[in-house]
Amino acid sequence: MKEGYIKRATSTIPFGYELVDESSSFLKPIDEELEALQVAENMIVNEEVSLQAACDWLEYKTDRRMSAPGLKKHIDKKYGLRSERLGIEPSSLLAR
Repeated sequence: MKEGYIKRATSTIPFGYELVDESSSFLKPIDEELEALQVAENMIVNEEVSLQAACDWLEYKTDRRMSAPGLKKHIDKKYGLRSERLGIEPSSLLAR
Protein backbone atom coordinates (compact mmCIF):
# COMPACT_ATOMS: atom_id res chain seq x y z
CA MET A 1 0.00 0.00 0.00
CA LYS A 2 1.31 3.44 -0.93
CA GLU A 3 1.83 6.19 1.64
CA GLY A 4 -1.32 8.05 2.64
CA TYR A 5 -3.72 5.48 1.19
CA ILE A 6 -6.43 4.19 3.49
CA LYS A 7 -8.49 1.01 3.37
CA ARG A 8 -12.09 1.51 2.33
CA ALA A 9 -14.41 0.66 5.21
CA THR A 10 -17.82 1.81 3.93
CA SER A 11 -19.58 2.60 0.67
CA THR A 12 -19.14 6.34 1.32
CA ILE A 13 -15.92 7.90 0.06
CA PRO A 14 -14.62 10.32 2.72
CA PHE A 15 -13.88 13.94 1.84
CA GLY A 16 -10.28 14.22 0.68
CA TYR A 17 -10.07 10.75 -0.85
CA GLU A 18 -10.94 9.08 -4.15
CA LEU A 19 -11.21 5.49 -5.38
CA VAL A 20 -8.07 4.17 -7.03
CA ASP A 21 -10.26 1.99 -9.28
CA GLU A 22 -13.61 0.25 -8.89
CA SER A 23 -12.10 -3.12 -7.93
CA SER A 24 -9.72 -1.66 -5.33
CA SER A 25 -10.44 -1.55 -1.62
CA PHE A 26 -8.04 1.37 -1.09
CA LEU A 27 -8.64 5.11 -1.28
CA LYS A 28 -6.12 7.57 -2.64
CA PRO A 29 -5.64 10.85 -0.71
CA ILE A 30 -6.25 14.14 -2.50
CA ASP A 31 -3.74 16.51 -0.90
CA GLU A 32 -5.50 19.73 -1.96
CA GLU A 33 -8.79 18.61 -0.38
CA LEU A 34 -7.16 17.33 2.81
CA GLU A 35 -5.28 20.62 3.26
CA ALA A 36 -8.48 22.62 2.72
CA LEU A 37 -10.31 20.38 5.20
CA GLN A 38 -7.58 20.99 7.80
CA VAL A 39 -7.92 24.77 7.34
CA ALA A 40 -11.72 24.52 7.71
CA GLU A 41 -11.33 22.35 10.83
CA ASN A 42 -9.02 24.92 12.42
CA MET A 43 -11.42 27.78 11.63
CA ILE A 44 -14.34 25.91 13.21
CA VAL A 45 -12.45 24.69 16.28
CA ASN A 46 -11.19 28.25 16.88
CA GLU A 47 -14.78 29.53 16.53
CA GLU A 48 -13.85 31.79 13.59
CA VAL A 49 -16.61 30.62 11.22
CA SER A 50 -19.85 28.64 11.33
CA LEU A 51 -20.16 25.08 10.05
CA GLN A 52 -22.15 26.26 7.03
CA ALA A 53 -19.62 28.98 6.17
CA ALA A 54 -16.83 26.39 6.36
CA CYS A 55 -18.81 24.02 4.10
CA ASP A 56 -19.35 26.80 1.57
CA TRP A 57 -15.65 27.69 1.67
CA LEU A 58 -14.67 24.02 1.19
CA GLU A 59 -16.94 23.75 -1.85
CA TYR A 60 -15.53 26.98 -3.30
CA LYS A 61 -11.93 25.86 -2.67
CA THR A 62 -12.18 22.22 -3.81
CA ASP A 63 -15.32 21.93 -6.00
CA ARG A 64 -16.41 19.10 -3.72
CA ARG A 65 -19.42 19.43 -1.43
CA MET A 66 -19.59 18.49 2.24
CA SER A 67 -22.74 18.91 4.33
CA ALA A 68 -22.73 20.83 7.61
CA PRO A 69 -23.85 17.75 9.59
CA GLY A 70 -21.12 15.70 7.90
CA LEU A 71 -18.48 18.29 8.77
CA LYS A 72 -19.76 18.48 12.36
CA LYS A 73 -19.59 14.69 12.67
CA HIS A 74 -16.02 14.71 11.32
CA ILE A 75 -14.91 17.45 13.73
CA ASP A 76 -16.67 15.90 16.74
CA LYS A 77 -15.00 12.58 16.00
CA LYS A 78 -11.55 14.15 15.62
CA TYR A 79 -11.63 16.89 18.29
CA GLY A 80 -14.51 15.92 20.61
CA LEU A 81 -17.86 17.60 21.10
CA ARG A 82 -17.98 21.40 21.12
CA SER A 83 -18.93 21.51 24.80
CA GLU A 84 -15.92 19.30 25.62
CA ARG A 85 -13.56 21.43 23.54
CA LEU A 86 -14.75 24.69 25.13
CA GLY A 87 -15.41 23.31 28.60
CA ILE A 88 -18.98 24.62 28.76
CA GLU A 89 -22.35 23.05 29.41
CA PRO A 90 -24.71 22.84 26.40
CA SER A 91 -27.45 25.45 26.56
CA SER A 92 -29.92 23.60 24.34
CA LEU A 93 -33.10 22.31 25.93
CA LEU A 94 -32.63 19.06 24.01
CA ALA A 95 -29.20 18.50 25.55
CA ARG A 96 -30.53 18.77 29.12
